[in-house]
Amino acid sequence: MTLTDSGLLIVDKPQGVTSHDIVAAVRGALHMKRVGHAGTLDPMATGVLVVGFGNATRLLNVIVEHDKTYEATIRLGQRTTTDDADGEIVSTRPAPAMSREALQAVVDARFTGTIEQVPNAYSAIKINGQRAYDLARDGQEVRLKARPVTIHEFAVLDARPVLVATAAGEQSGGSPEGRTPGDDESRDGSVPALDVDVRVACSAGTYIRALARDLGEALGVGGHLTRLRRTRVGRYRAEDPRTVTAHTEQRTFTTRDGQTVTRSRAVLDASGDELAARALPMVEAASAAMPVIEVSDAQAADLRFGRRIRVAGTTPRGGRLAAVVPERHDLVAIVEPCGHGMAKPVTVFPVE
Repeated sequence: MTLTDSGLLIVDKPQGVTSHDIVAAVRGALHMKRVGHAGTLDPMATGVLVVGFGNATRLLNVIVEHDKTYEATIRLGQRTTTDDADGEIVSTRPAPAMSREALQAVVDARFTGTIEQVPNAYSAIKINGQRAYDLARDGQEVRLKARPVTIHEFAVLDARPVLVATAAGEQSGGSPEGRTPGDDESRDGSVPALDVDVRVACSAGTYIRALARDLGEALGVGGHLTRLRRTRVGRYRAEDPRTVTAHTEQRTFTTRDGQTVTRSRAVLDASGDELAARALPMVEAASAAMPVIEVSDAQAADLRFGRRIRVAGTTPRGGRLAAVVPERHDLVAIVEPCGHGMAKPVTVFPVE
């Protein structure tokens, strides 16, 4: 690949590295600085991370707003500081034995459609210019406002009982049905919990960790995520044959103050020509991100000069479209309707 190339990669992020680590790996593999991603995945999470390079980074702001699908495991009976398995356990309560059907009834009644959701304090949301997780790690109280999100599907796939140990020094907290801790604890002090496999299709901005927390709260026992995998971002899917897998490796280095540090880094499982072959070119990348309108060479010139063009037929109100010259496989611009059958460019791409 050359530095003038642009496109998208669908990367299957492994567990234990950040989304930024994946971006760094792509930068190294392509020898490019202009690389970004559409939608952060927590280090614990795996799955689809859409990575843009070159001019395709301009598509990422559109892609990040797409609906997403996740597969996850929720552990009912334990709360953690981060609402996932990376946090510290703060309480353990015996979880009632519930069937998949009974859990689905609770989910259908309270967690589908448009709901109000309070994000976890350990999130990337900014408060007065600072990330919430930075404030939380510094011991500051973080209060985030509820925001509307849409849950298109929340399917309970399986539910199975497990035994969990309480954290050191923690009391189990009793049972929601009036049982004493001793009634539910085994001889070794473990407590019954319930692991629930789910599939969630949701709007952008939905926190699956918060769904796990809130489902646990609704049942009176607490909950957190033990597994999270993103299988889809819009029309970009993990099962796409061009998806690039990655793995983690340990890297040990010495800091400037002489401290030896070992950290995980992401390594792509494809490089060179193979990586180039798996990249989605600009027109294909844009057509997966938004509707496409075909324009002539003259219209392409107008758009690149910032002029409005007349578009045939009707266009979605307020929606963005990719203007393409199909004969030349040329992505010209992202346009939006501006009334009276006209469209204006909001992002213009150079000729590649």
